[in-house]
Amino acid sequence: MKERLWNRNYCRVMASNFALFFAFYLLTPLLPLYLVERFDATKDIVGLVLSGYTLTALLARPFSGFLVDTFPRKRVLMVCFFLFFICFGGYLGASSLLLFTIVRTIHGAPFGALTVANSTVAIDVLPSSRRNEGIGYYGLSNNLAMAIAPTVAIYIYRLTDNFELLFWLALLIAGAGMLTDAGVTLESPKRESEESPSSGWGRGLLRLDRFFLLRGWLLAVNMAFFGFCFGVVSNYLAIYSRDVMGITGGTGTWFLLLAFGLMASRLQGARALREGRLVQNAAEGIVLSCVAYLLFVAFPNSFGYYASALLLGFGNGHMWPAFLNMIISMARHDERGTANSTLLISWDVGIGLGVLVGGVVSEALSYQAAFWTVAVSQLAGALLFFAFTRSSFERHRIVD
Repeated sequence: MKERLWNRNYCRVMASNFALFFAFYLLTPLLPLYLVERFDATKDIVGLVLSGYTLTALLARPFSGFLVDTFPRKRVLMVCFFLFFICFGGYLGASSLLLFTIVRTIHGAPFGALTVANSTVAIDVLPSSRRNEGIGYYGLSNNLAMAIAPTVAIYIYRLTDNFELLFWLALLIAGAGMLTDAGVTLESPKRESEESPSSGWGRGLLRLDRFFLLRGWLLAVNMAFFGFCFGVVSNYLAIYSRDVMGITGGTGTWFLLLAFGLMASRLQGARALREGRLVQNAAEGIVLSCVAYLLFVAFPNSFGYYASALLLGFGNGHMWPAFLNMIISMARHDERGTANSTLLISWDVGIGLGVLVGGVVSEALSYQAAFWTVAVSQLAGALLFFAFTRSSFERHRIVD
C-alpha cells in the first residue's frame, strides 16, 4: 500500500508556508510606494532600503542550514517563525526612514532562515516513498501566495488608502502561520556521529560541509545560472516591455501567467517525481525555460511576451522541485537543512548577479543586449547540466 502523502503534519507545514509567503508578498509590491509617500524617499534610497532584506536573507541561509541540522528542528523552526512574525510589528512602530531601514534589513535574516527550516521540516514529515512528489506539491503553496497576495494587497490599498492596515494584516497572517507550525510533531531521529569521516574541511561542528553541501556544488553552480536569468527578467521586465516592446500595464498579467504555469507544471510533473524521474523532470524544465527566454528576446511582441511567461512557469515548475529533490537525495538526514540552504543560496547569488550584470549591460549597451545575455546564460546552464551535472548527481546520490 502507498504511504499517505497528505498527513496532518504535512498539511500544517504546507499551510504555514503559504501564510509566511502570503505575508511576505502582501507588502512587497507596495513598499516602494510606502517609502516614497511616508518618508519622501528618492528612487535610489528606496532601492538601498529594500536591498538590505535580500542581503541579510542571503547571509542567513548557510547558518540556518547549520542550525537546522545541529539543533532540534522544531525548536529552530519556531524561533525563526517568531522572529519573522514580530518584525511585522516593527514596521508599525518605525517612525523614521532610519528605523524602517533597520527593521527591514533585520527582517531578511529570519525570512531566510525560516524558508530553510520550514521546507526541511516538510521533507522530514513526508513518507520517504512519497518525498519526491511531496516536495513538488509543497512549492504550490509558494506559487499560490505569489499569485494571490500582491493582487489582494493592491485591492485593499486602493479601497482603503491605508498602509497600516496591510502591516496589521501581514502580522496576523504570519502569526496564524506560526500557530499552525506549532502543531507539527516531529520524531527525534538519530543524528550522524560528529566524529564520522567527513568530506568537508575542518573538524566537528564547524567544518565547511555543515554550511554548504560540498557533494552538491555542481548542482548549486548550475542553479546559479538559472537564478541569474530570473534575476534579470524579474527586475527589468517592466521597463524592457515598455521601452522595447511598447507594452504598458502588462506586467501583472505576465506574472499571473508565470504563476499559472508554475502551479500547472507542479501538478503535471507530480507523477514523474513520484516515480523518481528527477533528471528527466529537471531536463524538461531546463529545455522549456530555454525556449521561453529565446522566445522572449527573439520575438519582442505581445505573443513572445505572454507566451514566454507561461513557458517559463512550466519550465521553473518542473526544474525547481527536481533540483531540490536531487540535492536532498545527495544528503544524509542530518544534512538536509544544509542541502536545502545550499540550493537557496545558489539561487539567491544568481539573482543578485543577474540584477547587477543586467543593470551594467543595459546601461552600457541596451536592455535588449541584457536579455540576450539571459538567453545565452540559460543555454550555458543547460549545457552544463547535460554535460556534467546529471552524471555528478548519479555518482553522489545516496539511496534513501
